Amino acid sequence: MLKGKTAVITGASRGIGRGIAVCFAKQEADLILNATREEHLKECMEEVRSYGGRVLAVAGDMSDPHTSERIVQCAAEQYGKLDIVVNNAGINRDGLFHKMADKQWQEVLDVNLNGTFYLMRSAAQEMRKQKSGRIINISSASWQGNFGQANYAASKAAVIALTKTAARELGIFHVTCNAICPGLIETDMTAPIPTAIRQNMLDKIWLGHSGQPEDIGNAAVFLASDLAAYITGEVLSVGGGLIL
Repeated sequence: MLKGKTAVITGASRGIGRGIAVCFAKQEADLILNATREEHLKECMEEVRSYGGRVLAVAGDMSDPHTSERIVQCAAEQYGKLDIVVNNAGINRDGLFHKMADKQWQEVLDVNLNGTFYLMRSAAQEMRKQKSGRIINISSASWQGNFGQANYAASKAAVIALTKTAARELGIFHVTCNAICPGLIETDMTAPIPTAIRQNMLDKIWLGHSGQPEDIGNAAVFLASDLAAYITGEVLSVGGGLIL
């Protein structure tokens, strides 16, 4: 479904990002993968290459706008185009908001929101010239608010607002922009969730079980493909019915 397409995936070393990378590789996309350090991408790149696709790494902190500039430049120089961007890089620094330190707040906003904006801005310049492109932003079910996650929830809600704004501005250039909201997905980030809280979440999931990174990857493949050419500005919840 993605043969001949060039795709950027941030936060690709593990969890949802790695799941998306593998799903894209299975669909024969050419990939540029990002993580804060290149050595963190080694296992993911080996797995991607096992499907026969081309893959490059661009390491760097997404909270630094220069990282986004280097990623887009790499796509232009190495592949000659940029078809798909998946903004997945994200962190959490949980805590009750009335006790939350400035650093906890700012670090999450810098990566989750600012990092998404920086790459969207850089990618949009190329996609506007091409008059084509797909931008997929990974938000979260927490965008509606979540206990102990004021910073994370705020950043993910803002990503949805940014997605819808970009969809309006880029539509005339045939560039779509959509968001995916994962629910409870089994990753390193969700592993530390206390048992009681995890069970409470599971009780709200109508399919009765947590998801896997590939569930998000499959949704991203769809939104990146020609099958979703007439879909933009939408928020797709992938959480087994967690949000209904």
